Amino acid sequence: MKNKLTRDEEIALLYEKWQKMTITSDPMFGMVMQNKEICLELINRALPHLNAKRIIQIDTQKDINLVSAHRVRFDVYVRDDKNNIFVIEMQMNDQNNLPARLRYYQEQIDHEVLRPGNDYSVLNQYPTYVIMFCNFDYFNRGWARYEFNLTCTKDRNLKFGDKRHIIVFNALANTFDKNDQPIRDFLALMRNQVDNKSEFITQIQNEINKVKQDPERRNGFMKYEVNMMDAKRRAREEGLNEGREQGIKALINSLQELGIDSSTIKQKVIEQYHLNEDEVDKLIK
Repeated sequence: MKNKLTRDEEIALLYEKWQKMTITSDPMFGMVMQNKEICLELINRALPHLNAKRIIQIDTQKDINLVSAHRVRFDVYVRDDKNNIFVIEMQMNDQNNLPARLRYYQEQIDHEVLRPGNDYSVLNQYPTYVIMFCNFDYFNRGWARYEFNLTCTKDRNLKFGDKRHIIVFNALANTFDKNDQPIRDFLALMRNQVDNKSEFITQIQNEINKVKQDPERRNGFMKYEVNMMDAKRRAREEGLNEGREQGIKALINSLQELGIDSSTIKQKVIEQYHLNEDEVDKLIK
């Protein structure tokens, strides 16, 4: 039987995890993007034609929590001085649901913008860009960038004009066109290939080091992880003699008691028990 780790050993492992985090770790990505200069540069490299000038609002780990709706937490939510809205996500695992996920993300952004009593035309004032950085090639074309918006099936030059844009980046790309060159170094960084000649990549690496040396951010991360470990431990103990399903429900209940959002709970259950999203949805109340 595997020996249980002491609390000191668990803390040591968490500290090691903190020190090893890269830009592809959700917590680190969010904390680095809190630097408006870096975030704005990333947006302009992802969307070079847009030439965004200034960030007005930036939220990381932003909860969109609608009554009687599936809860969403965006990695990075940004609004610029032209009311363009950007949702930027780091996605490391292919859960075979990317188009459906992005469809729902767009809906949640609109819910955040459109207030009771507003005319639908208000949405025209807020063009939306959902930018997904993936460590896998969901569409299997080898491209660095996949960009989507609605067009007429009879005439591709006829645009639907709802000002929604979806951009999916593939860190494993082997084909780059002219518009992809600005983001190429960042995609390489996702693969832990650091270009020391790139000022932007150096700036990101310096920010990562700055974050790791910040005691407040480190302690916040470790407190969250300790709470998660304790919740999983209680769930295992409660579910040990109750069967697999009861064990999963015990984990979900423990995480809910800690105030963890539904999307994070779902991800943790999927990772630990190798379920799909539909199976987890049936267990989460």
